[in-house]
Amino acid sequence: MATRLATALARSEGYGPHADDFDAGLPLIAAAVLVAITDRAEPGVILTLRQPHLRRHAGQIAFPGGRADPEDDDAIATALREADEEIGLSPRAVDIVGISDRYRTGTDFDIAPVIGVIAPDLPLVPHEGEVADVFEVPLSFLLEPANHRRESRAFEGREREYYALNWGERRIWGATAGIIVNLTTRLAAFA
Repeated sequence: MATRLATALARSEGYGPHADDFDAGLPLIAAAVLVAITDRAEPGVILTLRQPHLRRHAGQIAFPGGRADPEDDDAIATALREADEEIGLSPRAVDIVGISDRYRTGTDFDIAPVIGVIAPDLPLVPHEGEVADVFEVPLSFLLEPANHRRESRAFEGREREYYALNWGERRIWGATAGIIVNLTTRLAAFA
């Protein structure tokens, strides 16, 4: 599976066609997320539900990930460190495939989505201070363009547009949904 994903991903890295509105004059904060794809007949993607008390993106669905630390060598190191901290996913359990299109957010983050393959049914343990739940969504559902809806709402005095996906009772929106939409374009050859 990793070879097929790498082949589908093998385009030049850049900023994806879908990104949040951002102020190009502000310095961006380097961040990375791990798009962990389970190696099974019907692959899935690991997502988290953030705790409702967090200062940023409280209660939202997200990939494991976060801000780069000075000791991180690169985006891959950031994504692996964050996934280990947030859901107990050992870096040794991830077969890195590559990095997809970077995603800029309206909250000044420059996110590098790191694609990796993991064994199915690993015992993932959410960090109770950050993560309320860890769950898996079928990759085929996430990559189906018919599941991507454009929505908008007022935020900080401006109308902002974003993508959203509803999977059962789960609502995936904002940067996470935007990264998924970009992946749909990049991984079209995989689906």
